[in-house]
Amino acid sequence: MKPIFHNSKLVYVFFSITLFVGCIEKSEQLIDEKSPNNQTTKQSEKPKKPLSAEFKGYWYAGEAELTSYTLEQARYGELRDGKAVLIYVTEPFLPEKQVKANGQNPENISVLKLNATKKFLTGIYPYSIMNSTFYPVYDNQHALKTSLSVQEWCGHVYSQINNREQFEFTSHSYFEGEADQHFNMDKAILENEIWTKARIDPTDLPTGELEVIPALEFIRLGHKELKAYHAMGSISEKDGITTYILTYPDLERTLTINFTTAFPYSIESWTEEFKSGFGPNAKLLTTKATKLKRMKTAYWGQNSNQDLFLRDSLGL
Repeated sequence: MKPIFHNSKLVYVFFSITLFVGCIEKSEQLIDEKSPNNQTTKQSEKPKKPLSAEFKGYWYAGEAELTSYTLEQARYGELRDGKAVLIYVTEPFLPEKQVKANGQNPENISVLKLNATKKFLTGIYPYSIMNSTFYPVYDNQHALKTSLSVQEWCGHVYSQINNREQFEFTSHSYFEGEADQHFNMDKAILENEIWTKARIDPTDLPTGELEVIPALEFIRLGHKELKAYHAMGSISEKDGITTYILTYPDLERTLTINFTTAFPYSIESWTEEFKSGFGPNAKLLTTKATKLKRMKTAYWGQNSNQDLFLRDSLGL
């Protein structure tokens, strides 16, 4: 693919709708790559990578990509059946306030956002998990922000990493010893950002010996220390599917992501092998997610009762 640069005229269409309930989002339209006002955060040291016409046509069409997956989730030493959904969409992001922009702003950074959700049962009570990652489409710095929320009948937890001069970590939990945390840490590869980086330029995925901050979900559910761990990254391709593997020897954990080798690098499945449970009864189990259905749509406007049938299109 050859990058295509568009002219210096800024073309930007954005609508912001506020409702009492629901999640309303609008994908950012084409932005000027050369504009001096569209700079990345001060920490960036790499130049912006040009966006291909193919990328712009797919991700700036005013729609999100929604993919549902059948889920086998390891929790408390057993596998649980559930569903997962990956929601990818582009939107403008304010780097200082660390939030989605409600309108045109010279400081806006275009990001590919991933909202990843899981729902499964542990016996009588349900789990609901959501990860959000905001990654610059120019693939020239770490994710600007990533967050996690987990809800279940024992309580709920929330964690967040903000990308400023350092990574700023904030967490709230009902567990003793994890109640309220806030500290800064040196920057390193974020496992959470790999899921968006793979959709932009999989050839740039980190390989070899690495220092990686594991997914916030794994850290919280496993009650692990948030820090960079030694990891090994590898990538391979077979029969039109690219496989990215990230292994953490000290955590006895391996993440495998399978996506299409051809653009738009759609994620078809993933596995996560780790010890599930606590203490001597912990078992090495494998969480598995396999694509169920996929669609592109402006879901933020499909929030009435008459739109409920669309969930059938995702097998939910």
